[in-house]
Amino acid sequence: MSADPELLALWTRGWALTRGVSPPVWDDGGWRIEVGAPDQVRRYVHAEADAAVVRRADRITEPNVFLKVCEDEATTMACLPRGWSVKPPGFMMTLSGAMMAAPPDAEGYKVSLEQLGAVLHCRLLADDVEVARGRIVVIDGAIAVYDRISVEPGHRRRGLGRRVMRTLEGEVSSRTGVLVATAEGRALYTSLGWTLHSRYTTATLDG
Repeated sequence: MSADPELLALWTRGWALTRGVSPPVWDDGGWRIEVGAPDQVRRYVHAEADAAVVRRADRITEPNVFLKVCEDEATTMACLPRGWSVKPPGFMMTLSGAMMAAPPDAEGYKVSLEQLGAVLHCRLLADDVEVARGRIVVIDGAIAVYDRISVEPGHRRRGLGRRVMRTLEGEVSSRTGVLVATAEGRALYTSLGWTLHSRYTTATLDG
């Protein structure tokens, strides 16, 4: 199950904005994003596992270059030569309309919002210490890209992730959303009304 190319194009733009890196560039069948981090030099994002993914994998010769494909692990690996491995699975999810469930009270936690350029940052604080966070950016006034939703281990299972999501939602006009979830995060987003759009596999060259 591949991704809608137009949706993927919007998501890559939003991801780059929330991470503060250069905008994505179309490059032979996929989007190239220069990340510039020691553990991730750049990433290539493809809507499906096709001949462009095969060509891309053949041209990558260094580690820490991520090949992201909106397909399941087996379909993606079938396109890759020997010497590649995949990371834990991801899930591209979408939202149409308002999220489900009322936000929890999160008693004892303070909400902090900060607009940095186009990106809105939400933080939840306990005794002035950040314990949960998330970011959102609206692309073309049409779709909201949610990113880096996380809760510190000692504060999980208290509804803080849900509180961050609902807080971000309440600050933007768009009710159409997209994000990429981990396996653990997928359960949270499903409970809020998000649905699976495609699998999202990350592959890297070993060594």
